[in-house]
Amino acid sequence: MALLAGIPVLQAQVVTTQPALFRDTDPVTIVFDATQGNAALANFTGDVYIWTGVITDKSNSNSDWKYVKSPTFNQADPAAKMTRDATNPNRYTIALTPSVRAWYGVAATDQVKKLAMIFKNAAGTTVGRATGGGDIFVDVSQSAFAVAFTSPASQNGNPIFVNSGTSLSVRGEASTESTLTLTLNGTQVAQQTNTKVLTATVPVTQAGQNDLVLTATSGTNTASATLSVLVRAPFTTAALPAGAKKDGVTYINNGTSAILSLTAPLKKSVYVLGDFNNWQPGAAYQLKRTDTTTASRAADDRWWVQIDGLTPGQEYAYQFLINETMRVADPFTEKVLDPDNDQYINTAGYTVYPNLKAYPAGKTNGIVSVLQSNAPTYTWQTTNFQRPARTDMVVYELLPRDFVARHDYKTLTDTLAYLKRLGVNVIELMPPNEFEGNESWGYNVSFYFAPDKYYGSKNELKRFIDECHKRGIAVVLDVVLNQSFGQSPMVQMYFDGNKPAASNPWFNPDATHPFSVGYDFNHESPYTRYFSKRVIEHWLKEYNVDGYRFDLSKGFTQKVSTNVGDWGQYDQSRVNIWKDYHDYQVSVDATSYPILEHLGNNDEEKVLSDMGLMLWGIMTYNYNEATMGYLPNSNFSYGYYGSTAQGGRGWSQPNLVTYMESHDEERLMYKNLTFGNSSGSYSVKNLPTALARQEMAAAFFFPVPGPKMIWQFGELGYDKSIFSCPDGTVPQPYPTDNCKLSNKPALWNYYQDPNRRRLYDVYRSLIALKVQEPAFENPASFTQNLSGAVKTLQLTDPRLSVTVVGNFDVTPATATVTFPQTGTWYNYLTSEPLAVTSATMSMTLAPGQYAVYTSRKIAVPAGTVLATKRQRDAAVLQLTAQPNPASASAQLRYSLPQATTVQVTVTNLLGATVHTLPATRQAAGAHELELPLRNLANGIYLVQLTTGQQQQAVRLVVQK
Repeated sequence: MALLAGIPVLQAQVVTTQPALFRDTDPVTIVFDATQGNAALANFTGDVYIWTGVITDKSNSNSDWKYVKSPTFNQADPAAKMTRDATNPNRYTIALTPSVRAWYGVAATDQVKKLAMIFKNAAGTTVGRATGGGDIFVDVSQSAFAVAFTSPASQNGNPIFVNSGTSLSVRGEASTESTLTLTLNGTQVAQQTNTKVLTATVPVTQAGQNDLVLTATSGTNTASATLSVLVRAPFTTAALPAGAKKDGVTYINNGTSAILSLTAPLKKSVYVLGDFNNWQPGAAYQLKRTDTTTASRAADDRWWVQIDGLTPGQEYAYQFLINETMRVADPFTEKVLDPDNDQYINTAGYTVYPNLKAYPAGKTNGIVSVLQSNAPTYTWQTTNFQRPARTDMVVYELLPRDFVARHDYKTLTDTLAYLKRLGVNVIELMPPNEFEGNESWGYNVSFYFAPDKYYGSKNELKRFIDECHKRGIAVVLDVVLNQSFGQSPMVQMYFDGNKPAASNPWFNPDATHPFSVGYDFNHESPYTRYFSKRVIEHWLKEYNVDGYRFDLSKGFTQKVSTNVGDWGQYDQSRVNIWKDYHDYQVSVDATSYPILEHLGNNDEEKVLSDMGLMLWGIMTYNYNEATMGYLPNSNFSYGYYGSTAQGGRGWSQPNLVTYMESHDEERLMYKNLTFGNSSGSYSVKNLPTALARQEMAAAFFFPVPGPKMIWQFGELGYDKSIFSCPDGTVPQPYPTDNCKLSNKPALWNYYQDPNRRRLYDVYRSLIALKVQEPAFENPASFTQNLSGAVKTLQLTDPRLSVTVVGNFDVTPATATVTFPQTGTWYNYLTSEPLAVTSATMSMTLAPGQYAVYTSRKIAVPAGTVLATKRQRDAAVLQLTAQPNPASASAQLRYSLPQATTVQVTVTNLLGATVHTLPATRQAAGAHELELPLRNLANGIYLVQLTTGQQQQAVRLVVQK
């Protein structure tokens, strides 16, 4: 025992207190040893602060701190500053006076059970924690009479491990003078009277577990404490049994036994603790080491144990105890129990995860894994599913949390009729693996083989996939193998201060690239390669998924880059890594989809595409510039995988998954309505106009050859900002990431809005055209002219030719449109014929006017409602101008379906308004209106008739 300014301090503990036993009405001094725990603040020279709160009877878990002392984590709080010891700079103290309750400001109605704390520098960038990276807790006595062992100190609830024959120095304390009696395995070994402190030296010779019990007696008051001491036994070296999985759980003996295997190089001992042994380590639960040397793995990397006496079908919680101090869950577990977050899964009046096993409270702490032999299986109903060809893929990316209010697979399955009707044939789920917390996008993954319980059980996920396959819809999982987070056992087992240790088999101490958001995987390591391949194999085989979207795939490199430009440069080592993973994936399932979120330089992406990998193609900015009506940066031709002469990427294979929106970009409609361009009475900020421009964008999106992706509710014109907070506000200045990850409303009511329903049906019709017409898979030719205001696409094929034309300006525009052939063409969305008498023809388009022309008449899907109120009124208006050409005046004729306010404006071909008639209220029915032309020069003009939110235009030639 060392002394610090007169305060007795125990060795090898992160935190000690003086006095050792205290109630919340007592003052107490906290002593922090920066060399213990994760040792992040060891030898730190700056100021150190305690970040602390209390666990009360009102706390839901150990993470539910109450009465947190300091207001802001990343700022210095003078009231929480620790005092550094003058003789030992790694030891710090702080006095909580006049009492614990008063120092924290605890209300009289609350009962304080524990002090909770971590330690940090002023900015909160360096944090001292317990061993394994957890929070530090100190029990608060609940009685005026209490007793406890103060040395040796149990860490994390673990036994004290000793060698056989060790003489153990024991120290215990009582809150008041008492008779203190110490027993070992029921035999008294020491007793002292009229004292608060007992010290003794106890020989420990019995193999296995030994129980030290300290009893304090004072009059009629009695209190006791127990300390478990485990005599070490040397581990056994033995080969992993034949048929056992290299990592994870293998069930044998009809489910009454299980072999548990763990990769843990350089560790000295491993035990398993669980419901099957009352969470007590012992010789029968000490893992054997394989000591199998290979060219790529260490000789001491794998440990295993066989557990017998299991009840088939029963769930057992368990953890591994590593090096006698650290408890971690099984990295390969398919289910975890979380003491902090599971309690919030079944809330709001419905059950997401029925009969969820209770956490083993009082037995352990931290995340625990679950094993279950003979678990209920899912019987697959669809066994002959054929995946869509890559050229036909229309991917729908969704986040269950924000797509359905119940955030569960059962409800998500109920939406499949809606998605099937839309025509999507691939659903991409944002990461469903067990992630940290509940409210998440899922990119903070910790357990890769377990579906997150916040969305439901594993069999409900399987049923969802099965139901998708029944409807012809493939399922792709977003998988996160660039980084992991602090709850990952693979991170915790090898951690040094605030980052993975250099000895970590899977992770880099520091990320190799500037975009890492967690702890960075080292994909050059054979341990990481093995782990990643097991993840790839697991979901393809166990869940019948159809492929993966690999998050942040550009990060799979050990080539260090410090800026985005260097990071995106061609990297042969990264190409080699992806070739290895792709080869493995297709060896497991030859037709599964391998999609990378690479977003790198085209030379590397082309090589990856030629290998057979698919890649995300972000075109959000260019499409949004076009929909907002800003032309200089509205060329979205790079969304085409093919010919560079056509502005494409020059790839030989249709492996570019182009998208206008994804989970990570701003919503097009939000920017349309907030920042849209305008001219005269035409404004993109007008809701029907903004939606109509989304239709036009879709007309230039789906017909482009190659796979396409939609973000959830994009088909309804979702217009809530990606940065919006739960209260609906968007933090300013815009943009800011403050609320980017927060919940967003699932606005299913948008489907009832006629204009939004029209957008849905335009999407539906264009998807049907793409998927059902073979010409889009491999057309004879494809050309695009997307640089100007009037944009065009042409697709030719003996089976079908298509011409798409649209004016993305906010003023009328005239352009020469080339048709592949003369004859009668049809506006696909309206069935209206167009006589094309010349291969090139001049067309004047109103702002936002577009058409998809097909060389033969094709019906839109049955049940579409393309004639919304906006269209029907326009059809009834039947605006004409006579004579045309005209000189002094023209007579406008039109019909109104109902009484409304009428506004007439005249614009020139530059979009400038040159004449406006006063707005007047007019009755329903036929109308004539004289339009004076005396002040207009010769030329072509666009006459626009606006009624409320409806608009129709006619071209008028003035010739005097």
